Parts: sequence; C-alpha cells; structure tokens
Amino acid sequence: MSIQILIAMVLYIGAVIAIGLNYAKTASESTENFLIGGRSLGPWVTALAAEASDMSGWLLMGLPGVAYWVGLSDAFWTGIGLLVGTYLNWLFVAKRIRAYSEIAGNSITIPDFISKRFKEENKVLMTLAALFILVFFTVYAASCFVTVGKLFSTLFNFKYVYMMVAGALFVIIYTFVGGFLAESASDFMQGVVMIFALVAVLVAGIGAAGGLSQVVQNAKQIPGFFEFFGIASPQLADGVQQVVDGKPVFGEAGSYGWLTVISTLSWGLGYFGMPHVLLKFMAIRETSELTLSRRIGTLWCAISLGASIGIGIIGRVIFPDAYLTQSAAENIFILMSTSFFVPIFAGIVMSGILAATISSADSYLIISASAFSKNIYHGLIKREASDREVLTMTRIALLVISLFAIFIALDENSVIFKVVSFAWAGFGATFGPTVLFSLFWKRVSRAGAMAGMLTGGITVFVWKLLVRPLGGVFDIYELLPAFVLSCVAIVVVSLLSEEPSEEVLKEFELARNMSMGL
Repeated sequence: MSIQILIAMVLYIGAVIAIGLNYAKTASESTENFLIGGRSLGPWVTALAAEASDMSGWLLMGLPGVAYWVGLSDAFWTGIGLLVGTYLNWLFVAKRIRAYSEIAGNSITIPDFISKRFKEENKVLMTLAALFILVFFTVYAASCFVTVGKLFSTLFNFKYVYMMVAGALFVIIYTFVGGFLAESASDFMQGVVMIFALVAVLVAGIGAAGGLSQVVQNAKQIPGFFEFFGIASPQLADGVQQVVDGKPVFGEAGSYGWLTVISTLSWGLGYFGMPHVLLKFMAIRETSELTLSRRIGTLWCAISLGASIGIGIIGRVIFPDAYLTQSAAENIFILMSTSFFVPIFAGIVMSGILAATISSADSYLIISASAFSKNIYHGLIKREASDREVLTMTRIALLVISLFAIFIALDENSVIFKVVSFAWAGFGATFGPTVLFSLFWKRVSRAGAMAGMLTGGITVFVWKLLVRPLGGVFDIYELLPAFVLSCVAIVVVSLLSEEPSEEVLKEFELARNMSMGL
C-alpha cells in the first residue's frame, strides 16, 4: 500500500517539477519576471493561485484537526470569517492595488508599494515592512514544513525530522528554479487537486458514516461538539485525552459566547494584509479580469472550507479514539484517505496535502526572499546593484530563510493551526490597516502608515504573549485588538502630521480612476 501511495505522490511531484523547469528560463530573465511574473496572469490562474497559496496545509490538516478535537463551533466561525474576508478582499482591494501598484513606480513587492505610495526617500517604511515579512513568513514557511513532515512520517513510518527536511528541500529547489510564474502555474494545478481531495474524502466519509443524518446524530452525542455556541472539552491527562471502555472521555460542554465568535470571525481581517494574496492581485494582466477571478476564488473557498470542517466532524464520528492529542488530530485527513480509498487513489488524494504545502511554501519563500533582496539589499545596502545581482541575492536569501524555517519546524509536536494563526495575525495587523488606508484614504500620511505598521505588529506579540494568557475578556484572538489599534494609530497620527504632497494626492486620484475604469 505504501509503495502505491508513494508512486502516486512521486508522479505528482514530477508534474510540479516539470512546471518549474518549464518556467526556469523566463524566471531568470529579470527580477520582475522572477518575483511577479511580468504581470501576465490570467483570471483562472490568479483566482486559484491566490486561494491555494493562502490556504496551505492547514486547510487539509489544521482545520479538520480543530473540528475533530473540539467540534463544530471553532472551525465553523473561523471558516465564516475567512470566507467573508476572501470575498471582501477580492471585491474592494484587488482592482485598486493592481492599478495603484503599477502607477506607484511599477511596484513588484508589498514593501516596494508601501514605500513608493508615500514617495519616501530614506526607505524606512520599506525596510520596516520587509523586516516584518521576513519574521512572519519564516514562521509561515515553517508551518508548511511541519505539514509535509507529518504527512510523510505518518504515511511511511519514517522519522519526522528526516521527512520534514526532505519535503522542505523539494520545495526549496522547485521555488529556486521556477520563481513566481512556476509558483502560480503550479498553484493553479494544486488548487484543483486540493478541492478534489477535500470533496472526495468528504463524500466517502459521509457514506462510511451511514449518511449525513447519522453523522449529525452521532456528533450530537458528544457534549458541545455539534453546536454553534458551545465547544467540546476533551478530558485530558498530561495533554492526552482519556479513553474509557474504548470511548474518548469528554467533560461538560464549554461556552462559545459572542465575544469568542467575534474574535474568531476576525480571522477574515487578515486577508487585507496577506502579501502572497495581494501579490496575485498585482500580477493579473488586466484589472477587468478580476471580477471573474473573484467569483472563482470565492466559490473555491466556500467549497473547500465547508469540506474541510465536515471531514473533521465525520472523522471524530467514525474514528472516535484514533487521535488523543491535539497535534495528532491533524492527521485525520490522512487516516480517512487511507481507510476509504485504494492505495493508488489514496496517494492522489493525499497529494492534495502536498499540493497545499507546496502552493503556500513557495509563495512564502519567494516573498520573503524578495523582501530582503529587493527592499533591503537593493533598496538600502547596494542601490546601484544590477538586476542580475538582485536576482542572485533573491535566491541566496531564499536558501537562508528556508534554513531558519526548517529549524523552527524541527518540533514535530507543533500544532499547525496554532503556528498559522500567529503568523496570520501578524500579517493581518501589520499590513492590513496600512494597505486599506493607503488604497482608500488620500489623507493618510507616511508617519501614519509607519505608526499603524508598528502598532499592529507589536500588539500581536504583546497580546499573544502577555495579555491573552490573563483569560476572561482578554482571551480573544490577537488579530482583532491589533487590527483595531493599528487603525486608530493610522488615523490619529495622520491627522496630526503633515498632509501628503501634491504628487502623492495626484497618484491617489489616478489610481482610483483607473481601478474604476474611468
């Protein structure tokens, strides 16, 4: 069985490598081609590449793991927040940033856009943005390496560390060769594989459980497990759920009140600050094609999130005591795939996890590397550097960042969902308010943007490490308070500081008119 699964996954990996080699020559022609594909993406590739690179392995492992461990509510409200955030991001941000990034000095990275938007000369904003990207994307890439390590160690019974490093090396080599175009083209294919895998496992799971009504009936027997405003409470001893007479033990249902719901819904705010998603908006060939991309991307997101949550619920019903720790629960998708399908087909289905990991990790590595090479090396250290030098430095930075991510991913007990949630909050609070105000409020000043980025990024760390552990009303997802405080900082500092120059205001009006087709 392992050999057949391995064959299917090797064939998939071969297809990904072929895509990378196909775009290798084009990627090496210029930094713009390597980092943003020359703004040549079509609407279908833009839509699926944006969603696939965004969702990562947590969609097939992290989110089902949450649903398996504590039930419907936490996963459901997270999914609703993400779906609404996805739609609003496509609706309001996509066209404006596509037009504005081209008008603002043909910006090809997010730090580049923020800097050129405010016509700064000393590049402080650009450097600050690049540093935040390096920190949070290194953590994000680590979550992807954890995913691939768990996948291969679970399937083939090899040591986690070896499998994690092997998977990481594959992603690194593939991204190193093909750049943004290879990443986007493969992300399109991987978006198709991911949704196919999720739907296939969901349908098979419903059948194995005896139908949808049987799933609901059995899930409701666990206190708080199938409720929108309650949450299951696994009875733990040293972090392991207790089992009595072959059944996992749960305590009384916990409360999932409105404050927690609002906190969980705030996941959707993160989209406005996700560099890997915003970069796909910037790379489409025509703003008029973004309407089709929005419809495709939103539908993909709705189906994928719904299937992912359903898999976790069904998995607990069919395999109630298969996983007794929160970290192990993230393997439920793998167990269901190998249980319901013949090995060769299971290998194809589980390529969905590999697809999710690759489609995200390559995006994270490229953007992190570009943050250093384009914005720090070329922007500050060596402004006279040639395009070839910047491209070489991008690839060197990619390797160094990957090594840091591998080091973070060495802990096989990492919970993917928790790692992703922290990095997501970091990006959402650091860049979300700054991007929104930069695109839609012409009075925002350079000082205001800087205050917003610093406030958002610092608050994420402070709230996560110092405030949230206090519990009670403070036990809310760090993205929400950080996002709100960042917005407040931007408005207050912008109104207290000097108004933007006439040149900045003219570009703002030009971008607004272009995005509206005027």
